[in-house]
Amino acid sequence: MVFLLHPACTSPYMARAQPLLFLSLEHHPACRTSPTHQEVGPAPLAPQENQAPAACLVTSSSTSSQPLRLLCPLARPLHSAPGMASLLLLPLLLMLPLPAGANCPCQDPALCQPIQRHPDFEVFVFHVGDKTWKSYDWSQITTVAVFGKYDPELMCYAHSKGARVVLKGDVSVKEIVDPTFRASWIAQQVNLCKTQYMDGINIDIEQEVNRSSPEYDALTALVKETTDSFHREIEGSQVTFDVAWSPKCIDRRCYNYTGIADACDFLFVMSYDEQSQVWSECIAAANAPYNQTLTAYDDYIKMGINPKKLVMGVPWYGYDYTCLTLLEDHVCTIAKVPFRGAPCSDAAGHQVPYKIIMKQVNSSISGIQWDEGQKAPYYNYKDAAGRIHQVWYDNPQSISLKAAYIQTHGLRGIGMWHANCLDYSGDAVAKQQSEEMWKALKPNYVHV
Repeated sequence: MVFLLHPACTSPYMARAQPLLFLSLEHHPACRTSPTHQEVGPAPLAPQENQAPAACLVTSSSTSSQPLRLLCPLARPLHSAPGMASLLLLPLLLMLPLPAGANCPCQDPALCQPIQRHPDFEVFVFHVGDKTWKSYDWSQITTVAVFGKYDPELMCYAHSKGARVVLKGDVSVKEIVDPTFRASWIAQQVNLCKTQYMDGINIDIEQEVNRSSPEYDALTALVKETTDSFHREIEGSQVTFDVAWSPKCIDRRCYNYTGIADACDFLFVMSYDEQSQVWSECIAAANAPYNQTLTAYDDYIKMGINPKKLVMGVPWYGYDYTCLTLLEDHVCTIAKVPFRGAPCSDAAGHQVPYKIIMKQVNSSISGIQWDEGQKAPYYNYKDAAGRIHQVWYDNPQSISLKAAYIQTHGLRGIGMWHANCLDYSGDAVAKQQSEEMWKALKPNYVHV
């Protein structure tokens, strides 16, 4: 049986895909034409946002004896032969290097080539959408992780500045226990990265994992296999993994942190949302307290993780809490909202971007306050219903204090969640505030 790639695979996601010829030894259930065929094996992967149709993908597993599978519910047979069962595909066809330029969205086709340089200092930026990226400080940025809609204009511009643009990678940890599923998922990510002229992937899996569960080893295997595939298929590509602010099973994320660090290029440490599990009093507190944040980096390093495998993530947002009571010394008691076993959490509040905070603080009832113990700013305000709120956040002063650790301990770099939190409107005051936040990312920055 000979198959041709279905026309659906000529979507923009597959713009670079060349016609593929498939050789079949047996009729795969995913491509069946009769309801009488018995389905075996996992079902085809459903397309995710920004991902190519599953009909275009090939899966295999280096640890499985199963034949290569074509995920082809839309594939069209030219000729059929009875007695043929399960598809065998020439796998290298999917991974053939494709010449940049033919479908390159950039004016300069050279900008569709993967970034090769490896900077000494990493500035890792998360971008969640819109066109604010035009106002980012591109003199610093080394990597942009696209967590919103893919923007080819952003890719071209980032490449013109020598910065990588990487995918977001997320998948169910229950599914990745199956080696065949892992291979399928990885093939999707590599293919999407190629067709969109991107430079790698940032794996953002924040699900619960128990050390004694099969997901524990499967997650490490996923990271290693993803890294191996990307490095093999896309020269200069980068694979990173997002970890909690501490390695101590935060939010029940008990991962093999040393194994994952060894398996990928580096870890992005999400040093924020540190009140996700509050085990003491239910009071409003800093999103990323100074001592707690830096002690956690010590813990990562004591585990044997090379500091050059760690990028410090800082928040460009804060938390707004409604106070049940506002006690002396600005202590704000909050509602008990449990999270993953803890009696209280920051879920009692809601996230607020820095640009909103900077506007709201001017009308606050307290003005900007500074907590010396947590080394973080906060303020109180009253809403229209007369309720008192307390907002904790990070500013250039609190960020620069924590960022000093990067230099003294030799970390790989810094990054933030997320770059869209600043005001890029062009207003003079907002412009200065945004510039100060970008400056706080620089090594040896001293807040005045």
